[in-house]
Order: sequence, then C-alpha cells, then structure tokens
Amino acid sequence: MAMKAAVRSKYGLPGDLSIKELEIPTPGEGELLIRVHACTVNRSDVHVLSGRPGIMRLFTGLLKPRSSITGSDFAGEIVAAGSGVRSFKAGDRIMGFGGGFGCGSHAQYFILPEARAIKVMVSMPANITYEEAAACLEGAYYAASVIIPLKPAPGQKALVFGATGAIGSSYVQYLKYYGASITAVCGGENEELVRSLGADRIIDYRKVDFTKDNERFDMVFDAIGKSSFAKCRKLLKRRGIYTSSGGAINILLILITPLFRGRKVVFPPPVRIDVALNFIKGLIEAGRFRPVIDRKYPLDRIAEAYKYVATGQKIGNVIITLDA
Repeated sequence: MAMKAAVRSKYGLPGDLSIKELEIPTPGEGELLIRVHACTVNRSDVHVLSGRPGIMRLFTGLLKPRSSITGSDFAGEIVAAGSGVRSFKAGDRIMGFGGGFGCGSHAQYFILPEARAIKVMVSMPANITYEEAAACLEGAYYAASVIIPLKPAPGQKALVFGATGAIGSSYVQYLKYYGASITAVCGGENEELVRSLGADRIIDYRKVDFTKDNERFDMVFDAIGKSSFAKCRKLLKRRGIYTSSGGAINILLILITPLFRGRKVVFPPPVRIDVALNFIKGLIEAGRFRPVIDRKYPLDRIAEAYKYVATGQKIGNVIITLDA
C-alpha cells in the first residue's frame, strides 16, 4: 500500500516540496508505525526546510538534509508495533512533538522507535479532536518549557509580546492557570480572542509602543523574538525577568545579567518533552487550555501553508490534515 508524504531533496523554499506516493513503512523490532491524522507547519519546520540559521545544519545535515520528509509534530494513532514493544499498542490515540529538528511527520505514516516515542509523545486527551491536538504541541511545548521552571506566582504581573502566536497564546493560558495578571501585546483586531484566553489587558502594538508602557512587570515574555532586553528592561520590576524566543544577543545576556542581582534575561534548560506534554494534556482535560487554530490545509497544499507561516502573521497554529 502507498501513502502520501511531503518530500524535499535539498534545503530551500516551500516550492521545493513535492507530494509523493511512497510505500508505507513496516515497523521493525522496537518500532512503532504511526498514522498521522493531523500535524502543523510551524516556525521549527520553516527553519528545517530552509536550513537557516546555518548552525542547525550541524543537526539536520551540512550540505543536504538527512531527512527528506519534513514535519515536527503529530496527532494520530498507532497502527502497528514491532516485536518487543511494551509501552504502546495498536489503536492507541497519541500526540507528540519530535523536536525542533523534525521527525518526518508530514506524511500519512511514519516510523518512530519506542525508545524515542516514550520521550516525545503522550496519549491524546479524549475531549479533543486530532486537529485540536495538533494545535497543542510545538508552540505549546516551547512555552511550557519556559513557564514550568519559572512557576509564576498568583498575583504576579506578566507581559506577553506576540500573544496571538502558537507560543504566545500558550503563554497567556499558562499564566492564567498560575494566577498571574496578564498584559497581552497583539493587533487590536485580536483583542476578543486574547481576552478569551485569559488576558486582563490588551496593548495594540500598531497604535502604542508597548516598551513605553507605565506598568512594571515581574515577567516579560517575547514570544516572537522581535524585541530585546535593552528595549524591555524598563518594563521590569527590580528583580524582573525577561525571556525571548529569539535573538542571539539574549544568549550572552543570559550569562551576564544574573551577575548583577537585578533585572535579568533567563532561558531555562528545556523541559523534557514528555513532561511538558503531560502538563499540557492535564490542562486540556481540565478545560484550562484551548488550542488556537488559524488555518487548515490538506497535505497536497502544504507548500501554501509554509509560505503563510513564513510571513510571521499566523494566529495560533496552521494545521495540516492527512485524512484525505
């Protein structure tokens, strides 16, 4: 039997992806065959497709990609397990994030070793669909990986810049769960959405420079990597913390700013994927986390999804459906 997959032979642009029919792989000893029902195209995938920044090629292949099939997250079911598999069985509904360098999930089926599966996937909550589950993975993981170690306290004040993205919308919901007071920076047209996620106050970045706000915060989260500690420093309380999803200068500041016992840049070591996904799963089951979906594309139109995500204008998650 054949399956469809998004395939590339070189680093490049969305147009370099093609949809091909391949043989459905057979799981070997200690391996799982996963049927993907939904996944996303996200910022991690865009970087993997382009091979930029160049340092990531140390992990994905220097001159050409080691993996021809893209994709980093997935929601689906196990259809077969190789001999020796003990932790999963055929019929299990699962969701997972294979890491920022991808796992080949832009395909109707893919193989995942059990040893890795234990670390990167969990059973799906019963109260969401496959498409909704896919919207609770890549961005939600990155936000959880920062929030869980910080453990915001009730009553603390937090600002989230880029509150409508996959990472930012997750930050807002996690902060609400921990009882923080949230100021969200986003386009004014998305105010209703962001308030429904838990934001107490909205700053429309198109009308106001949020870095000149008079409020002082315990935490400032740049969810899109388009600001800096220098610009946001005055927003922080004396012992306030700043964290960003991008910016090379922030790596240096992570080492320097803690030395001065004042405002500082932090980026906690990544939380284990299974720990973060179980945290997210618990919030979903408790009705405390709601996936945000912008658009849905069938696998045949995945190049369009990549082009849209690359604009940086998506709201929440862009879903790829693989059931057709």
